[in-house]
Amino acid sequence: MLLIVGWDGASANLLEPMVQAGKMPNFARLRSQGLWGTVLAPWPPVTFPSWTTFMTGVNPGRHGIFDFTRREPGAYRVHFVNSTWRRAPSIWSRLSAAGKRVCILGLPATYPPEPVNGVMICGFDTPVTTRVDRSFVYPPEEADGVLQAGGFPFADFQEFRVDRAWYAKARSRLLQGIAQKVRVAERFLRRERWDVFFLLFGESDTVAHHFWHFADPGSPFAPACAGMPVGNVVGEIYEALDDALGTLQGLAGDAQVLVLSDHGFGGVAGTRVHLNRWLERHGWLRFSNEVRVGNVLGSLKPFMLRAVPSKLQRALFALRGGRWSNAMETSARFAGIDFRRSAAFSEELGYFPSIWLNVQGRDPLGVVAWRDYDQFRRTIRDALLAWRHPESGGPLVRRVWFREELYVGPYVEEAPDLILELSEEGGGYAVLAASSQGRSGPEVTQLDLRAWRGGKLHGLSGSHRREGIFALTGPGISGSREKLTVAMEQFAPTILELCGVRDPTQFFDGETFAHVVSEPAWIAHAETLMPVSARRVYTEEEEAEISKRLEDLGYFS
Repeated sequence: MLLIVGWDGASANLLEPMVQAGKMPNFARLRSQGLWGTVLAPWPPVTFPSWTTFMTGVNPGRHGIFDFTRREPGAYRVHFVNSTWRRAPSIWSRLSAAGKRVCILGLPATYPPEPVNGVMICGFDTPVTTRVDRSFVYPPEEADGVLQAGGFPFADFQEFRVDRAWYAKARSRLLQGIAQKVRVAERFLRRERWDVFFLLFGESDTVAHHFWHFADPGSPFAPACAGMPVGNVVGEIYEALDDALGTLQGLAGDAQVLVLSDHGFGGVAGTRVHLNRWLERHGWLRFSNEVRVGNVLGSLKPFMLRAVPSKLQRALFALRGGRWSNAMETSARFAGIDFRRSAAFSEELGYFPSIWLNVQGRDPLGVVAWRDYDQFRRTIRDALLAWRHPESGGPLVRRVWFREELYVGPYVEEAPDLILELSEEGGGYAVLAASSQGRSGPEVTQLDLRAWRGGKLHGLSGSHRREGIFALTGPGISGSREKLTVAMEQFAPTILELCGVRDPTQFFDGETFAHVVSEPAWIAHAETLMPVSARRVYTEEEEAEISKRLEDLGYFS
């Protein structure tokens, strides 16, 4: 049996001091007995592309998932993606085709669930409001038992209006979520001995976003929490995860165990860059002076998330069958841009800073001729790398990639034309991208940290980093005991190797990093694989729910 425990966003800079202090005994023991090290996530280091790369063994250019949304070809619109947009088979389908029994609980980017040889409960991307529902459980009849066990929790508390009482409530809900997931897992682990059992904990991600400044005295946000009796909640959550790991190991018996995160974490600076305003200054983008419905919807979004009660927010997001929320999300990214006079533009996503060129023949109001495409990208890249903070003089952009430099495969052209990694300020605090809200203004702004009180839209004190963690041990595993650096693409072939599954049709972008001697279960022909489902588009009501949940998680804020 292979037990896989996902700690979403778990980071060595938080984990290592606790291991050294003896506060993570189960993880420390696992690490000392086997392989361990750093996970390199694909770019951007966020949930959907990273966990999809984990379960397919190929980069986003081959599996086609770059973000929670996909820009609609030939339009200035976005729509939400789901597991049916994944173009590569998952290891769950490969293992199922080889006759292996799998149980997958809470993994994002799996809705709608695949017909696996076992059980699958999808992650937070399921478009329903309840904690468990037959539509995101396979087989559907398993949903009743999960409900009887208390349900499978998702992000279910607002993260925008924050005060002292909120931090206490968030701590309680996160600890409750970990305990409830263990109860659900126990039900399945006691029922049968699975070949592969996977359980994801997202609490390590949420706590790092909101509580980083309590755990890091050097954080620029730390002075705002002076005298606030919150305590070391990050440490509590990590200790609870370690306790959960010990419980799961005890239930799994003599099993191989893999613990990993999809990315790491770090602190955030007060500096914000506005890419569309920067493009405007260079003459590559023009904002429209016209007042349009889209501009109004885009400006309404921050007000709704700050001021409107959560239950009413959900009703508003679902207004007109979800079309209002879809229009609002598109407006938040694209409203205010005069595409007829703009050669380049950005969606200004804080977690995925990038720039699209507005290309003739590809984009409906394209400006840039294809013959100028490569030179124009080089010009923008050079200008970005020369961009400096107006006060400190430090660089604002660390790296700029052309999309084909990051990705390989048939779906590279679905990625933005240029992908950025922004710089870190002193102490390793990340500069973030922020929305220009369709208006001219300063290209670089600073949060007022004296007035900051936390919460989504006000700026979070922790953000994602590319480097995650992993540890692997158990019967029959061999490999170097020195610290390893492993790409996310290497986990799928390694898991199949550990399960003794061989598939002559398989292709992976990574190589296995651990070996076990066992009699292989062969998959003789590609057609025996469970096919990737026919592409399914969310209904408008479902898109409204997904949009609201991702807002709650802080992605489109």
